[in-house]
Amino acid sequence: MKIELLDCTLRDGGYHNDWNFGHNTLINVTERVVSAGVDFMELGFLDQRRPFDINRSIMPDTECMRKIYGKVDSKQTKFVGMIDYGTCDISNIQPCSESFLDGIRVIFKKHLREPAMQLCKQLKDLGYIVFSQLVSITSYTDEELMDLIRLVNEVKPYAVSMVDTYGLLHSSGLFHFYEILDKYVDSSVALGYHSHNNFQLGYANSIELINHHKGKERTLLCDGSLFGMGKGAGNAPIELLCMYMNDNYGKHYQLSQLLEAIDTTIMDLFNKYHWGYSMKPFIAASNDCHPNYVSYLLDKKTLSVKSINEILCQLQGDKKLLYDKNYIEQLYIDYQKNTLNDDSVYTELKKLFANKKILVVGPGKTIDTQAETIGNFIKKEQPFVISINFIPEKFNTKAIFLTNSKRYNQQVTAITERKNELQLIATSNLTRTNGDFDYTLDYESLIDRSAPFMDNSFLMMLKVLMRAGVTEVALAGLDGYSSANESNYFMSQMEYEFLKQKGEDIMADVNKNLQSFKGKISLNFITPTLYRY
Repeated sequence: MKIELLDCTLRDGGYHNDWNFGHNTLINVTERVVSAGVDFMELGFLDQRRPFDINRSIMPDTECMRKIYGKVDSKQTKFVGMIDYGTCDISNIQPCSESFLDGIRVIFKKHLREPAMQLCKQLKDLGYIVFSQLVSITSYTDEELMDLIRLVNEVKPYAVSMVDTYGLLHSSGLFHFYEILDKYVDSSVALGYHSHNNFQLGYANSIELINHHKGKERTLLCDGSLFGMGKGAGNAPIELLCMYMNDNYGKHYQLSQLLEAIDTTIMDLFNKYHWGYSMKPFIAASNDCHPNYVSYLLDKKTLSVKSINEILCQLQGDKKLLYDKNYIEQLYIDYQKNTLNDDSVYTELKKLFANKKILVVGPGKTIDTQAETIGNFIKKEQPFVISINFIPEKFNTKAIFLTNSKRYNQQVTAITERKNELQLIATSNLTRTNGDFDYTLDYESLIDRSAPFMDNSFLMMLKVLMRAGVTEVALAGLDGYSSANESNYFMSQMEYEFLKQKGEDIMADVNKNLQSFKGKISLNFITPTLYRY
């Protein structure tokens, strides 16, 4: 049995820092991995869209590899590069006899397997050790995998690798794909495994596969990276794989060299970028979907994790692993849409607000900086206070307007404690944890899908008040959006990055709406604001 290890730190790890490791780090890591005796080392991406930069492990052609790493003695380690099929033309690849590289790995999605395997053949004809990397192996049906095997047996690359792109595999699933490949792939072709750590199984799956492979004549190749540095949740740590092989299979990898590389270079990167097991890749893996879907929904900052999972459960077929922003946006809108006839609710709100002065309080910083002004206003005018998506600590609010599931869930305890004195006015995209809200309003009728912030709670609140017959309202803590470098909220955890990025567009949209509200409702900002009315 022959087991080989491949280090992919400088390629897979580059997703965190745009491959800008710095030339000294590139050389230091490479020399340490070589000195450790790791069998293969991936030096970076070959991508013709990127210009040459001696500090980055992504480059347009094979000649650039020599410019960066040319003075490194490879000893017994074989150096490889990676091509994401379609990003580097064969014309950018020198014959292996003229190249610094010994091999090239080609990654490709299943629908590109035919042309990608043709590229593998071209690279093999140029003299390279060629690896065919099956991106998102979990997306293959058995029939599709058999068709891929047909192509592999025609080309006979050095290795064909199972790439668990989104870290979805448990050992049973891994063994399933392995057994098919082992049974039908030509015996001269090595099998490989590239793990990701979404389920914290990268290392565990690797050693399970190594032990499962025991006694086979075919070569098995396992990928790892220093301290698990890799895209998303990262990879199996190469230092752990080396340790396991030393302890159990008589290997002699120099573990101290890898630990020196981690200590001198990788830990600084880890402290800055923090890869590894975390909630986002876990949610993606548990829903068998592309992590960008999770990022999109988390960035909304309006959804509970329960709601996010419910939306992800609606992903269908190949769409699960092929990210489509328009698709997830429509699922989000459809999920939020919970149309109901709320005419009777507005009739009740008219009674609630009748003959009352209304003060709406938002979560801007001025509720702290202008606390005295707000307090004096409340003492003098005795208004009916409505807060938006939060409960103020310094002012006694009579009602809370809830549009944001995440913020509601964060305050459930405080809301429950005040259930007898606090009116809950909620939009229909929310579900109460216990019982019903006092007033539930149709979410769809209050949002503006064409707006840069379609469910802006301030504008939604004003629409509710106008429909409930309110003609005059005082406003506090509705400060508007300032510089992207400044906090706009009195509590930092309420800050949403996407709102900062779209601040100017949101301000313009709110101001346009405020102008259109003139003649329908009179607005009195009692604290400073950037909005124009």
